[in-house]
Amino acid sequence: MTHGYTTGTGTSPEPAGPYGTPHAGSAGAVPETPYTLPQQRAAEPAPEPAPAPAAKKPGRDRYFDLLRAVALFRVVLYHLMGWAWLPVVFPSMGVMFALAGNLMARSLKRPAVQVVRSRMRRLLPPLWLMGALGVAGMLLQGWGPDDDGHPGWWWFHLLYWILPLSDPPYGEDLPGIHGILGENWASDFAGPLWYIRAYLWYVLLSPFLLRALRAFPWVTLLAPLALSAALEFGYLNLPGERFPSALTDFSTFGACWVLGMAHQEGILKRLPRYIVPSVAPVIAALGLWYAFRQGFKTGYDLDSIPFAQAVWSFATVLLLLHLSPSWSEWPRPLRRWDRLITLLNSRAVTIYLWHNLCILIAATLWDQLWGFDVLYENVPWLLESPWPVLVLAWVLIGSCVVWFGWMEDVAAKRKPQLWPDGSKSKRSQPSAGVHRG
Repeated sequence: MTHGYTTGTGTSPEPAGPYGTPHAGSAGAVPETPYTLPQQRAAEPAPEPAPAPAAKKPGRDRYFDLLRAVALFRVVLYHLMGWAWLPVVFPSMGVMFALAGNLMARSLKRPAVQVVRSRMRRLLPPLWLMGALGVAGMLLQGWGPDDDGHPGWWWFHLLYWILPLSDPPYGEDLPGIHGILGENWASDFAGPLWYIRAYLWYVLLSPFLLRALRAFPWVTLLAPLALSAALEFGYLNLPGERFPSALTDFSTFGACWVLGMAHQEGILKRLPRYIVPSVAPVIAALGLWYAFRQGFKTGYDLDSIPFAQAVWSFATVLLLLHLSPSWSEWPRPLRRWDRLITLLNSRAVTIYLWHNLCILIAATLWDQLWGFDVLYENVPWLLESPWPVLVLAWVLIGSCVVWFGWMEDVAAKRKPQLWPDGSKSKRSQPSAGVHRG
């Protein structure tokens, strides 16, 4: 270790003259004599200034990584348990769209066409892999062109599996595989695709949303909520099913996406620190009040009440972004979870696309244990418990990460990895001492 000192043969550097030039006895000096020409008295050229260190790219915000990991886990838990209070405790979809909007605004410092193309390249190949396997399975089970209810247009609608500007078709009421895959599996398989559709539309519209946000910040922030209210209260009625469904999803979580962009642009930081903690609980209370008025107590969840979902998610995301500590490194209590959180963030698209099918397979496999009398008679409480199914579902999700997750690396033009939890990159980093002196 050098500790900042010069290394060499052990000799001390030659002393310099009064003007920074070497003395006559030093190596490389030109001895002055009465006959020395002025050109010969020229001192050694001054050393070139050291190049300025390259600016470091902003690293990952570990607080955002934590939020995304919690959101993914909550989504899986909710789709298995069905507890209506889970989206209230943590509105995962609003959080995920806000984080994506933040990242999109950060990327739009580059040309918009380049950024949109890059985002689509990262998003679509995992969907194509999923669609190729899923559609092939549906066709093998007898799904045909007329089953979607649009004869003559079926092949056109099939293109939505390639560019999901609308919901792609799938086979409803298909039989399952006994003991492995439950009936109507295609509906569970296609369930998460609304998220990909909404995400794609947000990406396509983000350059325009960012311009509007910079010109009219609060109007742009509140416009999706106003659109959600217009759809909820019947001020805007649209024909058909596909377009109204897409517009409802866009309006429900659009304010969260724009909030993420506003956070990246520093708009929220311009507010006095007391504004958000004072206003966000009032907005959240309004969303919850409306949810209860619409029958939230009777078994509905926030997904069934889009306007309440929009208002509650907006308020919660506003608070979470306000509290953002911007961790460049993990706080000590969270360091043990680094590899798991890194894995969840590295394979977020794969996990979201495949988790519904994994839950269905896990539940189907677990139900087969009721056929064993020894279990039915002695531990019926274990067979009725959803927690073993949750564990089995995550084991299957982990297998999907291995089987299909590499496509996310291919889409991002990275070297494919089977289990990208960050441990490999850490092992490859050279160990070096830290010099403080």
